[in-house]
Amino acid sequence: MQNPSRFLKHPDRIASYFKSEVPVLIIVTISGLIYNVGMLAGPYFEGQLAQRLFDIYHHRAVFRDMLTLALAYVAVIGIVQAMRAVKRFGVRRFANNISRDMRRLLYNHLVHPDAETLSGEDTGALLTKAISDVDACAEGLRKFTTEIFDTGVVMIAYFVMLLHYDWRLTLLACAFTPLAYMAADRMKGRVTAANAAYKKSEEQLNTVTLDRIAHAVTYRLFGRESARDAACEAQLSDYEDKSAKANLYASALTPLYDAIAMFGAVMILYFGGRNVAGIGWTAWNIAAFTTFLACFTKLAVKASHASKLFNSVQRASVSWKRIKPLMQDAVEDDFHPDDQPVKSQPLIFQNVACGYTAPDQLSCLSFAAVPGEIIGITGAVASGKSLIGKVLLGEAPYTGTITVGSKPLSTFTPEERLTAFTYMGHEPELLSMSFKDNIALGEPLNPTPYLRAAALERDLDDMHRNADSAVGAGGGLLSGGQQARLALARSLAHARSIVILDDPFSAVDPATEDALFAALKQYAKGRVILLISHRLAHFPECDQVLYLENGTAVCRTHSALMKTEPGYRALVNAQKKGGASDAKK
Repeated sequence: MQNPSRFLKHPDRIASYFKSEVPVLIIVTISGLIYNVGMLAGPYFEGQLAQRLFDIYHHRAVFRDMLTLALAYVAVIGIVQAMRAVKRFGVRRFANNISRDMRRLLYNHLVHPDAETLSGEDTGALLTKAISDVDACAEGLRKFTTEIFDTGVVMIAYFVMLLHYDWRLTLLACAFTPLAYMAADRMKGRVTAANAAYKKSEEQLNTVTLDRIAHAVTYRLFGRESARDAACEAQLSDYEDKSAKANLYASALTPLYDAIAMFGAVMILYFGGRNVAGIGWTAWNIAAFTTFLACFTKLAVKASHASKLFNSVQRASVSWKRIKPLMQDAVEDDFHPDDQPVKSQPLIFQNVACGYTAPDQLSCLSFAAVPGEIIGITGAVASGKSLIGKVLLGEAPYTGTITVGSKPLSTFTPEERLTAFTYMGHEPELLSMSFKDNIALGEPLNPTPYLRAAALERDLDDMHRNADSAVGAGGGLLSGGQQARLALARSLAHARSIVILDDPFSAVDPATEDALFAALKQYAKGRVILLISHRLAHFPECDQVLYLENGTAVCRTHSALMKTEPGYRALVNAQKKGGASDAKK
């Protein structure tokens, strides 16, 4: 994917988007100037045609004169409209490019979220920003660019032309135009507030809708469907009300602006008639009166468009303020760790202390593991078992020294972490796709060996399914144990130097657990495997066991811990008794 930040030095500044499209804007500027200055041809030729018709009626001209003038009018308008087509194409190209760059930046931020984004906004808000707000910003920039010429330049041209015919009448008739701008400025605050409320309601509607879809089964099982439907309907009604109000301020006020701006036509009919009669400020003929009136009418319409533009810009500014924090330099994600060779690297912890928010939850973590070893990690509930994996992934702070190979972990780049570690969480995220897609993650690999290693082949046969079968939304068609084993298969398919497995034996029977551990021993060759588990049946086969208790850690062999650590011995004996009871049953 092309990275827009290569062309945008400051993606959080609107000016950067204009600078990135300078070639297109040059074409827009040239064609826009020609088109909008050429718009003067309309009122001029309309006046000349009216005068020519008057002259024909009084036998001062013939039909050929009218035809010649009409053909010249058509030719000039053809050139003007050709420039209009070029300008409109350029503006549309400009807006499309801006929308593309904003979407790429925003989507890149959404798929590489920081902790603040994840904790501070719900999915509905993010979807609204990704879809609605980017569209509003791009549309606002398009209208702004369009109206610079179609309103700004042409209004100046019309105004100069009016001054040429009668400067006094021009000032008098145009005195009402600023009133339209004043009305638009007075409505600016209400337009902004109405659109902010509309965007907020849209966020909440998206959130409620996603919640209703994602948790439909839960609401049905507990008989809460009607209550959630009522909440959805209430939010939909609120969204409709706020949307209608926002649209009212944005579009329904245009007739008001038109009425204010067009009041100057009354002045022209009176004082312009005096000019034609020869008793006004300037002597006019029919052509001058017609041209002046047509020119003012177009100027007044453009004035109302400018007022409408103010409303559109206000709407776009609301959306820009919402997405501006997400308009950051894109994160490059072209790095593929599977393309890098797997190294056999030892892992050493030396007097490490760590925690989720500060390094004060676990201390005295010291152990060394060499490639080919399986290190069992266990302890009571909330003893910090999963914390060790978070530390290695860079998601939790620590003190002390952690060395991977010959390099301190603190000096690892994100790419180096990807090439060193493979992580399977105790709540694995599964794709709503097929078994194969969940294992391969887009890589061209054969999923069969990994399905076999995770003891899923028999499950597929029993379910009359295969590797191309879908697993449902988030793995919803699978049991908890099958979900964990599919995540394990994915981890083995992409195993790096150090494999961190958090509770891979979840919800499996003893026979399946035996098969899984046998597979792990095969994959441990040349790798270090950290096996985080509360199921201890195979811990006697681990090379070392890291036992966590009361915020500290002890690393020894299973047999040594059974002799020296009462807590560990109690966990093992309790599971043995539980297993014996299950066997009797």
